[in-house]
Amino acid sequence: MPVDDSVMVKITYFYEDIPVDVDNISKPILDALTGVIFEDDSQVTDLLCRKRRLGNIRVEISSDIFLTQLDRGNEFLFIVVQDAPDQEVFNG
Repeated sequence: MPVDDSVMVKITYFYEDIPVDVDNISKPILDALTGVIFEDDSQVTDLLCRKRRLGNIRVEISSDIFLTQLDRGNEFLFIVVQDAPDQEVFNG
């Protein structure tokens, strides 16, 4: 069931050669997650979207799925959806 609370979405696009502009990455992904992960993309209060070239990347997470994809060396997306931070606090 899609959640109905505010969420934070983190998207990282790992690419090989020619990257997509970072401002073009999030919209189709948020549209695809709507109705599956959250009810409406208006629930996304925080969004971090970034791109990283495959190669010598220092990894500081221990996700087996992430590490498997990284080892394959093909372009992929790593998407994390989590509870939104406190909306009454701004920490820059």
